[in-house]
Amino acid sequence: MRLNKNTLTVAACLFFIVVPSLSAVAAKKHEVTCKSVIFSDSTKVKRLYGKGVHDRVLPASTAKVMTALIVLERLELDSYVTVSHNATLTQPTKLNLKSGEKYRVRDLLYAILINSANDASIVLAEAVAGSHWQFVLMMNTRARELGAKQTRFSNSNGLPSKSAQYTTAYDMYLIFRKALRHSFFRDAIKLKYKTIASSAGRQIKLRSHNKILFMDWRQKIYGKTGYTHAAKACFVGTLQKGSSTLIIGVFGCSNRWEDIKHVVSYYGGIPL
Repeated sequence: MRLNKNTLTVAACLFFIVVPSLSAVAAKKHEVTCKSVIFSDSTKVKRLYGKGVHDRVLPASTAKVMTALIVLERLELDSYVTVSHNATLTQPTKLNLKSGEKYRVRDLLYAILINSANDASIVLAEAVAGSHWQFVLMMNTRARELGAKQTRFSNSNGLPSKSAQYTTAYDMYLIFRKALRHSFFRDAIKLKYKTIASSAGRQIKLRSHNKILFMDWRQKIYGKTGYTHAAKACFVGTLQKGSSTLIIGVFGCSNRWEDIKHVVSYYGGIPL
């Protein structure tokens, strides 16, 4: 069959129209596996995407964002705190800190934000409040002050607990947004690696649990991960779009990183 010049021109035009639309349809068909998602422009106070934003979810280690916030509000970064025997008994992920060791507050903050160290979280909690339980009470009070009224913490690290522990994507958005006001927090969540040391010189190497930092994405998303068998994969993080600070929180995910990539690129217009 012969095609004349006009037929070829029309066909070419149709090709350029159809191909992008097929791509867009494919992107839209991605099914978000997370139980709850929030994606907001916190600068313009505008919701870009939401799924079950007020549904109760387990925070897992995203609870450490609240721990870090309170520590930043209460302790001097260069002061030293002592590891208790109680802190050494916590479950992994941990640094295997030793009872009696002393660390600077800033180094233990790196440990909980980069390496999600559960023992470091307890050391900091005890340093702030005198006991871990008193610190948990402070966490819940601070959550209410921030408007996170559907949140209840039962420990400083997000580990499974016999006591009720829950939050919502919206509440974690509020908590994370407040933490972002601290320059130390903003800088710490950007780090892939960090080496910390005790006052006696014992060095511990940290590696971020945020896999986005190691992926070949066009733009990085900085934040705090979380995972337990019951909570599944979680993440709350931030990225910039022009002058706007965007915050994304995902909870109860089976495919965390692909879900984040889809939500940010499709609803935020940011190719990753």
